[in-house]
Amino acid sequence: MRILITGLSSFTGAWFARQLAEEGLDVVGTLRRSEASYDPLSQMRIGMGRMAGVEVVEGVSYGSSALLSLVDRGFDIIGWHGADVGDYKNPNYDAIKAAHASTLGMSDICARAKAAGTRAILFTGTVAEPFGGLGDEVGRAASPYGLSKMISWSVVRHHAEQADLAVAKFIIPNPFGRYEQERFCTYLVRQWAAGLTPEVRTPAYVRDNIPIDKCARAYAAFVTSELRDGICRPSGYVGTQGDFTSRFAREVGTRLNLPTPFVLTPQTEFQEPFMRVNSQPGVAEWNETAFWDDLADYYAEHVLKVGTAH
Repeated sequence: MRILITGLSSFTGAWFARQLAEEGLDVVGTLRRSEASYDPLSQMRIGMGRMAGVEVVEGVSYGSSALLSLVDRGFDIIGWHGADVGDYKNPNYDAIKAAHASTLGMSDICARAKAAGTRAILFTGTVAEPFGGLGDEVGRAASPYGLSKMISWSVVRHHAEQADLAVAKFIIPNPFGRYEQERFCTYLVRQWAAGLTPEVRTPAYVRDNIPIDKCARAYAAFVTSELRDGICRPSGYVGTQGDFTSRFAREVGTRLNLPTPFVLTPQTEFQEPFMRVNSQPGVAEWNETAFWDDLADYYAEHVLKVGTAH
């Protein structure tokens, strides 16, 4: 099976591409710019895919002739994964502009893909979309980024159906793991490494934090099932952010031999839906201990700068 996946430099894109390649698929991953122009973290992600056998193609942006030429090569499935993310936490995030940038040339792409023998488009969505996950206020976007993904999904689905291509959706909750962005988990580790006590300001939110390797395995399983069910909603650790912080502190602190104190600030503001989670168990063959061991090693090397934790 041959698959083209866009957004190889992203956290999830790199893991998905690597997992697919490790399972024996012929994988091509795209970059919008030259590999050398990416930041060090993105370059590590790209390198992870390349080491697994992913073919890396540079200079492929949405709406470009380079992408159309690549589609003409013929792929069984096109993973429409990359997106115009930008400062997605900014309340002024332009969802319409982001969706437009992420779906440029979709009509031509789908028509060319069909002519080249492609069977399906696999779109990556998020629980932050309206109706993207389970919980309260499911019809509401949890963020402007979630709104942009809903718009992008509508555009991709429309043009895929117009071209008589099958279309499926893989919905991501809150992934974390090696090569993650410098967000909540890395913030905690940096605070502990400095001997500080981090503050958790939204401990009451119920979220679905999924280990990245488990998420990648679910993606690969969905692809190799030939997108049989049409939609995949893999789930990880479902619970309050306070509970997740406790789990994270225990698993990482034990492996790094670090004190991991934290403070749960009483949450009084709820600007996002209280609960937004996925609904499927993911994959059966997943080594939880190995995941946490690997993540601790990553923090030891890249945050504590002491080599590995073992």
